[in-house]
Amino acid sequence: MKRFLRLLVYAGLGTGLASAAFAQETAPPPVQSADKTPPSYDLRAQAALDLQQLQEKFTKLAEAIPQGKYSWRPAEGVRSIGELFLHVAGAGFYFPTLKGTPAAPGFTPKDFEKSTTDKAKVIEWLNKSFTYAIASVESMSNAQFAAPLPKLGPRQTKATLSI
Repeated sequence: MKRFLRLLVYAGLGTGLASAAFAQETAPPPVQSADKTPPSYDLRAQAALDLQQLQEKFTKLAEAIPQGKYSWRPAEGVRSIGELFLHVAGAGFYFPTLKGTPAAPGFTPKDFEKSTTDKAKVIEWLNKSFTYAIASVESMSNAQFAAPLPKLGPRQTKATLSI
């Protein structure tokens, strides 16, 4: 009986080791590309286009939600619909400052998310925010856009904050 149990244990271990070996063989680590040439397109223009598309999507969504829902929140301690949109707008004002863009005039981050529940004002802030972020991207040179930004981590650039 002991011999039979030992045989089962060894068979189980052998099966486990074999399956681990096959699993490693079927999933090789990703290969780093040897091509280190810069992209042949303007990253700034693409980032600006991406931000314009996000602006359109966020403003259309904000316009589609009735005014009465802007103060609705799914649970206590969770942002309301209006606060969520203002949070997005606040990010549009904040991220460019990490790249060295001067702070947006008229924007005060303290309690910004709770500053209004008026639908028209929320949409106005969304548009101002995206306009500011797009202008920030467009004002940079390609060299500035590709400059390292170590406070975000290794291999991060100012472009990281724009996309």
